Amino acid sequence: MSQIPKIPRRIVTGNKNGKSVITEDAIVNNVSEHFPGLIISDIWATNQMPVDLSKELKIENTAMPETPAHGSYFRYVSIPPDKDLGISPLEKGQVHPLMHKTDTLDYIIILSGEIYLILEEEETLLKAGDIVIQRGTNHAWSNRSATYCIQLAVLLDAK
Repeated sequence: MSQIPKIPRRIVTGNKNGKSVITEDAIVNNVSEHFPGLIISDIWATNQMPVDLSKELKIENTAMPETPAHGSYFRYVSIPPDKDLGISPLEKGQVHPLMHKTDTLDYIIILSGEIYLILEEEETLLKAGDIVIQRGTNHAWSNRSATYCIQLAVLLDAK
């Protein structure tokens, strides 16, 4: 198996006596591994707009989060190569076993590695620096390389 990236460090800012301060500096502890090697860290969530900066919304780490009404999720995802997940190359017309649909607007940034975004009718290769605006569509991620792909995603409640 490829080397597993580290769990991210989260720094949270706030105010104390009218001055900006660091209120938290720690390795993220809201981490799950729903499939071997597929690491998901839910970093932050909100449940209203405009956001109340004085509170943190505690979130349960799930593969398919229910984004709070009028809210958001901030998520770090480390996706191993397909072969490490036991996913064999697919024949034309086969549906990817991790195909899923969300009810959110997702802003996804590829930080490192590469990965295919698979849709029902087409796919495209994404590399570090690429950005996906995923608008509630049926999709899957296929890492056909030999190294992990790291994504950051912001999931927004959508209609």
